[in-house]
Amino acid sequence: MKPSIRTRLEALAERHEELARLLAEPEVIADAERFRRHSQEYAQLEPVATAWRAWGEQQQQLEAARALALDADPELRALAAEEVAQLEAAVGAGERELALALLPPDPHDSANLFLEIRAGTGGDEAAIFAGDLLRMYLRYAERRGWQVEILSESPGEHGGCKEVIARVAGRGAYARLKFESGTHRVQRVPETEAQGRIHTSAATVAILPELDEVEVRLDPKDLRIDTFRASGAGGQHINKTDSAIRITHLPSGTVVECQDERSQHKNRARALSLLAARLLDAETSRQQSAQAASRRLQVGSGDRSERIRTYNFPQGRITDHRINLTLYRLGDVIDGALDELLEPLRREDEAERLATLAD
Repeated sequence: MKPSIRTRLEALAERHEELARLLAEPEVIADAERFRRHSQEYAQLEPVATAWRAWGEQQQQLEAARALALDADPELRALAAEEVAQLEAAVGAGERELALALLPPDPHDSANLFLEIRAGTGGDEAAIFAGDLLRMYLRYAERRGWQVEILSESPGEHGGCKEVIARVAGRGAYARLKFESGTHRVQRVPETEAQGRIHTSAATVAILPELDEVEVRLDPKDLRIDTFRASGAGGQHINKTDSAIRITHLPSGTVVECQDERSQHKNRARALSLLAARLLDAETSRQQSAQAASRRLQVGSGDRSERIRTYNFPQGRITDHRINLTLYRLGDVIDGALDELLEPLRREDEAERLATLAD
């Protein structure tokens, strides 16, 4: 274990013991607010302190087993060597878990999210590909048991969609999909291509966490709110009611729309939430570009100009360029089997953060 990590773990364990003593003192017990703060901190440190003590015990057991492995008795040496191998594996795994426990959690990992997909270069084929991406995420959400609401959609002239914005709600939604932001490229033969030539098109994806109201304060003076009649399917109601909402954030020029709900009030609430998410995303992107330009995984910001993945249909191949991962299971991925791509991205992010922690 690196000295810097050991030092931090020792300090946390000492603080945990100190809090245990404080929580037993009569004056702390009598002070409800102080007792509450100390109890919360104690509970937060408990898992790390317990794991640290268990790791220390394993270290002692490993040292004892290594000493036995030097014994003159061949049978005892063989038994000890087997135990050493097991304990070394356990100590190594425990060391990684302890390091991971020191990583600050992403405060939005438990949040719902807004999914934005826009057709890029490639004309009609780009819009069709954007529609394919939407179906891919919808199928993945269905596998995970998440709920999806389409907030606004602009269909393509020959299928797919020019732009679609959806809200995805469910346990761990943002934590699983936050690495999907960026440019997705497709290589395939369009149905309208008579000579069988492969075309390259693109679509951009943005994953934005749905924020608590306290995270971003929107000044009403900075907002222009317009109502209009929703377009698309919806029956006679859509033709009679100006329920759709468009909000413009005047200082930044950011515009959001929501026309999913029949209630103007609900559309307004959804649009405000989406606006807050976009504004925070823009600020996060600016900070990450300045502070972590070397990171391959632009968590949360997702540099929209950066190609992150290629879907090659003739070869049945999908490649994530950030981690040089290639799978020949394109059909399964498009059908919603995304975990084979998402899990390596999560592990890569952990590795990058652990390297920063060690430094």
